[in-house]
Formats: sequence, structure tokens, C-alpha cells
Amino acid sequence: MPVLDSLTPARAGARAELPAYVRGAPTTAQFRADLWLGAALFIGSIVSSMLSYFAGYPTADDLRGLLLCSAAMTLPVMLRRRYPAVVAVVVCAAYIVSGQLGVIELYVSQIAMFLVIYTLGAWSADRRRAQWVRAGIIAAMFVWLAVSTFQSAADPSALPDDVEAVAGAMSPVLAQALLMWLINIAYFGAAYYMGDRAYDAALNRQALRERTHELEEQQEIASAQAVMLDRVRIARELHDVVAHHVSAMGVQAGAARAVVDVNPEAAKQALGSVESSAREAIDELHRLLDTLRSDDESADEAPSTITLDSLDPLVRSVTAAGTPTTLRVIGDPRPAPDLVQINLFRIAQEALTNARRHGGPDVTADVRLRWSPDAIELEVTNTGRVVLRSRTGLGTLGMRERATAIGGHLEVGPREKGGYLVRVRVPLAGQ
Repeated sequence: MPVLDSLTPARAGARAELPAYVRGAPTTAQFRADLWLGAALFIGSIVSSMLSYFAGYPTADDLRGLLLCSAAMTLPVMLRRRYPAVVAVVVCAAYIVSGQLGVIELYVSQIAMFLVIYTLGAWSADRRRAQWVRAGIIAAMFVWLAVSTFQSAADPSALPDDVEAVAGAMSPVLAQALLMWLINIAYFGAAYYMGDRAYDAALNRQALRERTHELEEQQEIASAQAVMLDRVRIARELHDVVAHHVSAMGVQAGAARAVVDVNPEAAKQALGSVESSAREAIDELHRLLDTLRSDDESADEAPSTITLDSLDPLVRSVTAAGTPTTLRVIGDPRPAPDLVQINLFRIAQEALTNARRHGGPDVTADVRLRWSPDAIELEVTNTGRVVLRSRTGLGTLGMRERATAIGGHLEVGPREKGGYLVRVRVPLAGQ
């Protein structure tokens, strides 16, 4: 059978590529639909059998046998998705027996047989079994067709009265035999092919549902990660703003309390620095909150006012807070992206805050900004003591995150001559 030979290896090879995928079991609604379908086919076969009997068709001489055979070919359809292989064998065997007994219903029975062969290919989870059962059914059908063809050719009386058995290249007997074979090849080939296509389509739908579910889970994970990153960013910004200004206010307030009785003017200056730091902290907090509340478009329209030019006021405020600090700019300044300028300023701010907080009472600091044709380098050093801690603080972690965000490389650690060093180099060629 050339049709089966061309279909079976292709299906076997295709199934070998997806050994882990099996179509899901039918639902209760589908089982219920099979009951209605089988009942409808049975009623249709009864009507067809009675009409064929009263019309006097040669295959409808025995009405009782006709009804019994019709029931055998249609009622099993009710279980077609529960037991697809068994139902297919029963229906096709009933068709052959009915044909041999001459009490076959010719119309609804063929629909039922096509349907069970299609169902076997579309719903059987054991693909190898489905192939062999369908191949066996189709082989049996064609053997029966070959026997029927031989019997018709050997019995001229089987031809209609108005057809003569004429010898030649294409006699009526040969033409009728070829016609029956072509119709059966198309019939069984279509049932076989459409069943496999339905099974593959079901697998594709199932895989699509699984991919959709995976994408939904990944989207939820990505959303959670985005929320976590936003929390980290907010915490870093708050740390940069609060740590610097509150630390400065604490130092200035302590200095004012120490000299308020002996030097009121110095105390006033210190309190003025506290007021100035408080105002700057409030302004920066307002800008941070405005950035968090606004969308991307408004954020682009209102860029941050912090640039590398803000290093000079920063150095002066740190000096006024009691930590002598110098600023040197080496090289010719050139345009730099806003994000690079903001992050470098925040790194310098954090480094000076750490120097004031941990360096001791006599600490001094030096800020150097080096411009080169292809990079910008910020270096903050101090002469204070080095505090050894068991883990990296949030300030150092924030500096590393800011340096990474702008494609820079951060160096943090004690100096050989004493004190502490923070250096970050950012390439500008690709900015």
C-alpha cells in the first residue's frame, strides 16, 4: 500500500523528535459530546436504513439485520475518545461483516468509519500503537476490497444490466475496480493524514499554552526584580543625600555646642552651616521624590542640577564642616553625559562623608578630577585612620553600583602612606 508507506515513516520520525510530549486526556465535555455524536449517527443510520430498505437497494433486503449492523457501526462512536483503538477495530470489523452479509448501510456507516480512524490518529497517546492499528485496519479493508473486486470480475452478473463486459484496454469492469480503489485510497489516506495533523496541532496548542504560562511567570519575576531594583536605587539615593548632609549637620551642631559660651560668633557660623546643609538635604530630597513620582518624559524635561561643577561647593561645605579638603582639576574639561557627572559627584560625596565619619578628628581630604582625551578619573584620598570592618558597608556598595552603571572601574582601599583611597575611572570614548 504506497499511501501507508509514504505516511508511516514520516510520522514515526516526527514523533521521535518529541518523545516527551503527549496530548492531554479528553475532558468531560468532550466525552459528553461523543455521546451525543454517537446517538446522532445511530439515528441517522436508522433513517438511512429504512429509506434504503423501502427504496429497494440490493444491500438493504433484511431490515432487521440492517438495523443491527448499523447499531454496531455507530453506537461505539460514543466511546471513540475513551478507547480509540478498540472502537476503530469494532466499527471497521462491523463494516466488513455487514458488507459480507449484504446488509450494509452505505452512508452513515462510512462517516462513522472515517471518524473512528481519524480519532485513533488524533487522540491515541501511544503513537506506535495508533500507527499499527490503523495500518492493520486499512490493510484489512484493502484485502477485502481486492477480494470483492476479484469476485465482481469473475461474476459478470454483478455488473448492472445496461453495462456489457467488453474486453479491451479499459473495460467497464476494470474502470469500476480502479474507481473503487482510488476512492478508498483517498478515503483512508485522508482519515490517516487528518488524524496525525490533528494530534500535532493539539501538541502545538499545548506547547503554546506552556510557553505562555512560562512567559507569564517570567514576567512576574521580571516585575518583582524591577521593584527590587527600584528599592535599591531609592535606598542608594536616600543614603547619599541623608548620610552626607546629616553627618555634616551633626558635626556642625557639635562644634556650635562646644563654642557657644566662649565664641558666639563661631557658634552662629556653625549653626548657619547646619541650616544650609538642612536646606540642601531638603532640596535634594524634593528632587528625588519628584523624580520618583514623574514619568520618563517629565524626568527628561527636568534633568538633575548636579554636575561636576558642584564638586567645588561640595568641597567648601566639607571644609566648613571641619574636614579640610582641597579640589584639583587636571586637564581640560570636556562634555560628559549627565549620568556620569551625577554618579561621579555622588561617589565623591560618599567618599568625603566616609572620611569625615571614620577618619578621625585630624583627617584631611583631597579631591582630584583628571580629564584625558578618552576618559575621566575621580580620585578622593584622605589622611585619616582606616576602620577595618567585617563587611563592606552600604556606602561602598553604592559607589560600586554607580561606577558600574556608567561603565567605570572603582578602586577602594587603604593607601600605603596611610589613609584611604577611592578612585574611579570612566571611559568617555563610547559615551
